[in-house]
Order: sequence, then structure tokens, then C-alpha cells
Amino acid sequence: MTTPLVALGAALVLLVLAAVLRAGGASLVRTPRADALHDSADGNKKAARVAELLDDRQRLQPSLGMVHTGLLVLLAVPATWALTSLLSGSDLLIALVLFSMATVVFGDVLPRSIGRRRPRVIAYRFSRLLTLAVNFGQRASDFIVEDEDDDEEDDDHLTDSEERDLISSVLEFSDTLVREVMVPRPDMISLSSRASSEEALDLVIEEGRSRIPVLGESVDDILGILYARDLLRLRDAVGRDQPADQLMRPAYFVPETKRVPELLREMQAKQIHLAIVVDEFGGTAGLVTIEDLLEELVGEIVDEYDDEEPLVTNLPDGGYLVDAKLAMDDFVDLLGVEASDEECDTVGGLVLVLAGRVPREGESFDYARHRLVAERVQGRRVSRVRVSIS
Repeated sequence: MTTPLVALGAALVLLVLAAVLRAGGASLVRTPRADALHDSADGNKKAARVAELLDDRQRLQPSLGMVHTGLLVLLAVPATWALTSLLSGSDLLIALVLFSMATVVFGDVLPRSIGRRRPRVIAYRFSRLLTLAVNFGQRASDFIVEDEDDDEEDDDHLTDSEERDLISSVLEFSDTLVREVMVPRPDMISLSSRASSEEALDLVIEEGRSRIPVLGESVDDILGILYARDLLRLRDAVGRDQPADQLMRPAYFVPETKRVPELLREMQAKQIHLAIVVDEFGGTAGLVTIEDLLEELVGEIVDEYDDEEPLVTNLPDGGYLVDAKLAMDDFVDLLGVEASDEECDTVGGLVLVLAGRVPREGESFDYARHRLVAERVQGRRVSRVRVSIS
């Protein structure tokens, strides 16, 4: 009798450890790195450990998830053995079902809820254990990946974290709307229909674009798309000074509410590389390329013409310098806060909503315990935002 009870005790200890890791993992998601750095500046060693963990969010959750799953699998061994030793028949079946339910509730659901409600308290209290778990999980993950590489000698294998990122991207991809990935109207590079082919070629070379919209009276009057290859064919031809509207091809128009996967299938089927996005009133909202759609799934595709300035830059004080085009979903994830009710798609839109007008450069606003500063304002647009803890 004593041995089964000892086994149950061991299973209980493992369950408590799993619960602590689940609560800690949930708390780290909700703890802004800026908060931890701010507290660590006051000499809080636990906060310093948390800030170090949050330095690499990409590997944080996969590592904790691996250790948490391992603990749940491990605790099932002594628990099952103990129950089969003590019970039999229908009693054993009921006990196993209750044990499984208890494992889910007390090892996953309940601690995750607690971690989300008191993020900083939980993260700081168990910072040492979380650090040990993350380090162990990372070493185990690296060992597995290295072992696969040695066996197959294939550098194209995805690591666990990359697989998780790709799966997450696929799930988010299915619900993404075109307006969330398009180049907005003010950023569009376009050409007047009255421009000559020589002027058009100069613009193509200067901007590094292979396709440019051709405008009529305004940006809401897009007549077609001019292809760089059509201009290059005329480089040495007699009729090089033809107006752009004689060289353009038909434009493909799509509503801003179309879902990205649907548009990607259409563009692939029709061999279209650029589409004009229109709003509900028929005005031009922006444009989207097939590269924009693919980047939403597999991540940024950088070429020699792209501006490689990052969307988010970590600052020494624990804050961030953020491109105003950063999506709100990514922004709230970065800060570890709940999504707001503000009806805006980007950080720039959020600043405009908070200001109620076009802000001045250097003007600041409070949002979810953070201070947002309009770092750069160009015309009527906010293009860069500095974020710090309030």
C-alpha cells in the first residue's frame, strides 16, 4: 500500500510543477519587457531574470511547452501504476477518467488563468524555476534539431519553434483581410496617364518597381497598370515617347474586405501580380502584390529594393521604436496587453484615434500603461512611434 501512495505523491509533485510552469508561461506572455526592465533598474533581481527571458520570446513558449508536456507525460506513469495497483474494474476506469480531467484542469486550464490575471506577480515569483525550465527546454530542442541534422544532413529542416511559427501563420493567414496587408493609398507609387514612356522608365528605375498604376484625374481614377518590361522593350525603339496610357494593361480591382487566401488563389490562377484595392465607396484604398500576400504567410521577403528598416526596434531603456504601419494585433502582442476596442488596424491609426486629430511630432499619449510618442509625423500621417512604460 505504501509504494502506490508514494507513486501518487510523486505524480502530485510533478502536477504542481507542471501547473507552475503553465502559470509562469501565461504570465510571461502578459508581462511587458519594459515593465520588467523598469523594475530591474530598481534592483529587483527577479525582474531582471524575467526581462532576460522576454529577450527571446520566439523560443520562450516552445521551450516551456516542451518541459510542461514532458512533466504531464512523466506524471502519468506513476499515477497510472498507482491507480492500477489500488483499484480494478469500473472503479479503475472512473479513477483514470477523473485523473485525466484533474490533470487538464489543475495542470493547464486553472494555472493558465491565474497566470494571465496576475502576470507580474507570478512571473517574478517563479522566475528562477522558469529560467531553469527554459534553459533545459532550449538545450533539449537544440539537441533534437542537431541530431536530426546529423542523421539526414539536411539544412532545410525546420526547428520546433519555426514549425510553430509557420502553423500560427497559416491559422492567422486564413482570417486576414486584404486591407491588413496592402500598401496604403498614401504610400502608393503611381504615374499620370499623360507621362511619357521615358518618364515612366525613369520612375521604374528610380523606385525599383516592376509594375506601376497609371492614374487618370486622381488616385481614385486608376486606368491601368504599366509594366516595366513593356517599357524596356521600347528603350531603343522609335516610339519611346508614347504616353503611359497607350502602354498600360488592364488593372485588377478587389475589395478591401476580401480574405487573403481567396485573393492569393485568384492571383495565382489569373497570373496577376498586382491588384488595386478599393473601399466600400469605390475609392482607391491601396494596392497589394502577390509578394505582400506570401509575406503574410512565410514572413518578410527582402530584396534589394526593400527598405530594411525594421517594424520594431528595441531601445536600451526597455521601450520600442515602432513603425506606424505595425498591425494592432502584433502591437498588443508585443506589449503583452489586451486588445483594445479602438477601431484601427495599425499603430499609426491608434495614435490618431488617441489624439483625435493629427498629432504634432513629440506629442505623447497614454495607452494600456504605456506612453506612445509621435516620433515622426509626415504631413497628415504618423510614420514612427516611440513606446515606453508610463
